[in-house]
Amino acid sequence: MRSKGFLCAAAAVVAMAAVCPPVEAQEKAASSAPASTSAKIDTAVFAELPAVQRPELSPDGKHVAAKLAIAGAQYFAVMDLDGSNRHIIGAGDTDINWWNWVNDAWLVMGVGREVDVQGDKWRISRVFGVEAATAKLVPLNTPDTGQNGDDVLWTPHDGSTRILLSAQTSIYSDEPGFWPRVDEVDVTNGRHRRVLDGRDEVMDWYADGNGTVRMGVGTSMDGRQRRLLYRPSARDSFRVIDKAKGVNEGLLMPKLFLPDPGKALVVQDDDEGFSALWEYDLTTMQRGKKVFGVAGYDIDGPVVDGRSSTLLGVEVTEKFARTAWLDPAMAALQKKLSDRIQGARVQITSYSADRSVVLLHVGDASAPGAYFLYRAEDDSLQAFSMNNKTLGLRRLHPVKTIQYKARDGLEISAVLTLPRNGTGKNLPLILMPHGGPEARDDESWDFMVQFLADRGYAVIQPNYRGSTGLGTKFLRKGDGQWGLAMQDDLNDAVKALAEQGIADPKRVCVVGASYGGYAALRAAQRDGALFRCAVSYAGVSDLQRMVAYDSKFLGGESIKDFLKSKAQDFKSVSPLFHAQDFSIPVLIVHGKKDRRVPFTQSKVMVDALKSAGKTYEFLEQREADHFFSRADDRLTFLKAMEAFLAKYNPA
Repeated sequence: MRSKGFLCAAAAVVAMAAVCPPVEAQEKAASSAPASTSAKIDTAVFAELPAVQRPELSPDGKHVAAKLAIAGAQYFAVMDLDGSNRHIIGAGDTDINWWNWVNDAWLVMGVGREVDVQGDKWRISRVFGVEAATAKLVPLNTPDTGQNGDDVLWTPHDGSTRILLSAQTSIYSDEPGFWPRVDEVDVTNGRHRRVLDGRDEVMDWYADGNGTVRMGVGTSMDGRQRRLLYRPSARDSFRVIDKAKGVNEGLLMPKLFLPDPGKALVVQDDDEGFSALWEYDLTTMQRGKKVFGVAGYDIDGPVVDGRSSTLLGVEVTEKFARTAWLDPAMAALQKKLSDRIQGARVQITSYSADRSVVLLHVGDASAPGAYFLYRAEDDSLQAFSMNNKTLGLRRLHPVKTIQYKARDGLEISAVLTLPRNGTGKNLPLILMPHGGPEARDDESWDFMVQFLADRGYAVIQPNYRGSTGLGTKFLRKGDGQWGLAMQDDLNDAVKALAEQGIADPKRVCVVGASYGGYAALRAAQRDGALFRCAVSYAGVSDLQRMVAYDSKFLGGESIKDFLKSKAQDFKSVSPLFHAQDFSIPVLIVHGKKDRRVPFTQSKVMVDALKSAGKTYEFLEQREADHFFSRADDRLTFLKAMEAFLAKYNPA
């Protein structure tokens, strides 16, 4: 699989005003949004892609790399902050998955796409060096690279251009190259130097802050057995320090190697079952003191300065995501910026090596927000980019977290959004289960939720049992409960809101995407008496078919085991096999370029509903993926959903 022609750079240059307009222009954009809080906002406004996504400053703070929304599509861009040099990279059908700065002049970018290999669709990944000044792309994989080729283990701290890259050199499991080797690669020319040979069953390698490969994860071909290999230094041999098997057993994975070669930081559960950050002795295999934890919540993970390999803070999501800065200088900077921009959440998202230039995001769940640029030299703060050019910094509909009890007494949290300036009583309701299902909703901006609230609906997003971030015990309560108790938790949210007088129980529809789409289909099939309609975007209809799709990938048997742990009898909880039980109208929408949930999942469901004589609408989006990456697809979906809801559950 050669990487030549895998990605192309466009020669187009974007005017800086499109990315970083002056404050006056942004104030004008904000004021152009509808002034009346009761007037409906045009659907196209909600369909706008975020103007800038994941902006990352270069070490010297002079350049930024990010995804940009241009004419309703996403592009990758490398720009000078002073506007003197900017380049766009067009991806086509290739996914741009991640990017990291190597030094002030070069960065690396990981990409992926789906290709035909011997009659099957395979997801393959590659990595490129990108020159900031010209956007020149340098393929960093060898011509014989196999399926997985974008695992960058380490980038330098001294301004050099060499990285550590782990990649396969064969797609055949009976050949040595199937197990990734580690090479040192120069990002400016793609030249390789072997550092570590591949080892049987080790697919993932990890390096410390000095660029020494210290750890590997071995996995059996079926994915059911795992082992952790570790060595204190390059002079030592690898030894197995931990083993795991089954779907619920995890390996002891260091998150950061400390200066002492035998010490590391790990994420493990505390006595109450909530994950926290701990010190760990890799020589004695003993856990030390707790570095950070939050009562009642799992942590998301440590924030590590990639240039110095030091711990700066810990990310955690309580009612909303935040960073708890443990580094005194970063904590002081966070406080300074938060005090300066009051009435909104301020999140530091990127910074130069000396932290003199900082990008921060300002916003909350009711506003799409904006990025601002802070410079310590003159203590200045200037607008960098509005996330939504029409809404600007305008707040829309209020969002809060509530609690309710499921029928078995389990405490459930949920995110509730209510239409602004309404009575807040007896409202038509949209029940919106999140995807995953091992995920969680929080108080963050959601274009679909705000659109529905703008149309007059209350929206409830329950964190049903099996959701993440709320402790291992709560997560495990989802075992064996897909389509069963997890579905009951959703219904109990409706009951709770009806009892409080917030929702009209006779005017409820369920809307969901991915697993949420599955839950919407399951609701229409199992609990139609509680709802007036259902909307499924990229929903799963047949769990066995999903297992067959995922089993094509390495470790497929473990994926099957995982799904089996969530639903003991696939057929009984798969809506596809119960089309005759659907009792309410269903809107089914799916993108043909969805590489997470195959389009077939919706097509076979539609065919079954048609054969059963049920009421349904089907929207096939030919260019859409799983993640609403194009504005046109967002707009088409929102319009279809609005018309469907107006027909069957008008606000």
